[in-house]
Amino acid sequence: HFPIADDAEVTTEANPESTSPELFAALRAAGFTRISLGMQSVAPHVLAALDRVHSPGRPLAAAAEARAEGFDHINLDLIYGTPGETDDDLRRSVDAAIEAGVDHVSGYALVVEDGTALARRVRRGELPAPDNDVLAQRYELLDAHLSRAGFDWYEVSNWSRPGGACRHNLGYWAGGEWWGAGPGAHGYVGHTRWWNVKHPNAYAQALADGRLPVGDFEVLDDDARHTEDVMLQLRLRSGLPVALLSAAEADRADVAVADGLAVRRAERLVLTERGRLLADAVVRDLLD
Repeated sequence: HFPIADDAEVTTEANPESTSPELFAALRAAGFTRISLGMQSVAPHVLAALDRVHSPGRPLAAAAEARAEGFDHINLDLIYGTPGETDDDLRRSVDAAIEAGVDHVSGYALVVEDGTALARRVRRGELPAPDNDVLAQRYELLDAHLSRAGFDWYEVSNWSRPGGACRHNLGYWAGGEWWGAGPGAHGYVGHTRWWNVKHPNAYAQALADGRLPVGDFEVLDDDARHTEDVMLQLRLRSGLPVALLSAAEADRADVAVADGLAVRRAERLVLTERGRLLADAVVRDLLD
């Protein structure tokens, strides 16, 4: 029903502790071309604070196994700003990811999610909440280390070696369309975004009954689509086409340029390094 183009990127993600050479071999044989592994950190106390169960070395070993089984595109996810993390902890984590020979690294500032053990510890005062100044400093450290190693940022939180950018994610950020298949999957076609029922049994039953397994949907109006275009495309190294902005927004873009948060390059608005640190604020200022 869904034939795949010869040059398609087929990607998946995995927890490092649940992988093996046999799994990577099976994935490659099935046609997968890219895999993303959650690394977070090589510091044991950082992994403990995040309630991660893998050992510090397992993501690196998994990356080596994936490469040995024929994966050319491998991503490692890092999280920075965890309570108790030091600059040296992050530096060692970035160096380890680089030395693992992967062609893509994602780096995300810690977000304390409600309902997690970490959130409860922060609320009780056992751990400090993430500090914005520290997060900015860690981002700069991460960016500098990766840049020196030949990685270029192509989205605020993503760096790759030449040819290693994730086409899957670029499709989202550039406002592309996609079809979500499977339990809990989201799709976006035309102006409509939908999400499937989450439970596999309910999903299978809907198909068996000849019904679409859609849990709910929303139709985006022009304002919502514009907001998402600005929010997502501004995060890209290629920048936001100035032609997408209204006259008032273009004036605000000039203010962002004057403030050193962005530059105009080939009729696109591109964030500076300081602008990347304040990307959400730049978006709010453009749209308000």
